Amino acid sequence: MAQDAPPAPIRFLLTFDDGPAAADSGNPTVHILETLASNPLQDHIKAVFFTQTRAWHGGGTEVGRGLIRREYDEGHVVALHSATTFHSNHRFMSRATLDESMQRGVDDLTAITGVAPKLVRPPFWAYDAGTLESYHQHGMRMLLTDLNANDGKIYGVNFSWHKRSNMLTHLAETRKRWAAGAMPVVDGSTPVVVTFHDVNTYTSRHIQEYLEILLDVAHELDMPLAAKPFYDDRAELERAALASTVDDASVKQHLPGLWGWLWQ
Repeated sequence: MAQDAPPAPIRFLLTFDDGPAAADSGNPTVHILETLASNPLQDHIKAVFFTQTRAWHGGGTEVGRGLIRREYDEGHVVALHSATTFHSNHRFMSRATLDESMQRGVDDLTAITGVAPKLVRPPFWAYDAGTLESYHQHGMRMLLTDLNANDGKIYGVNFSWHKRSNMLTHLAETRKRWAAGAMPVVDGSTPVVVTFHDVNTYTSRHIQEYLEILLDVAHELDMPLAAKPFYDDRAELERAALASTVDDASVKQHLPGLWGWLWQ
């Protein structure tokens, strides 16, 4: 009897939340863009940037809007995280307020890039059937994550002593679904979604190390990598991201950290 075909090789789909940063100098978003474009592992890496289009310290500034345009011009996928002054929870908004916010975000990104966003990620990973319905109504689909760097700032803390062990733990869990054939295969590879925060200066300083860690833990877990382990083409990246989205709020999803316990 013929053996089952092995799972498709994996390809890391990088995503960044909460940006862009608005610093005039030492801007972490700028450093991440530069590192993705040129590094010893794979040049011209493309990522999905989940932007906050009206954040008072980011996308709502001239610097922030310029960086959103730069992300698009450099071939990345620009997506929506929020269109509020602060990192507001979509799940706690009334439906009318959420719909208004989503429309503002779509309008903001369309004005900057010329293209309406197709992807959205809920702040705090908080969503329900109503938020999903609003996303779909505004032409967007929700992307969660497989791996999370746990690098979101909490009360000023923006560093990690467990970068490698954290990624190894998350990828080991993802490996179970990959080995079972429960993950989408797109263009011959299995997308593995990884989440960082481009407003985090620690992340920006260590982004190359993070990329090295991803390759290292994949080898340790015996998960074969695609010939190009990171996406370097916007169209391929977007296809992979869309294939990995969540469309049904009734199906329980794994959420990072304590968020799964809190929301589900």
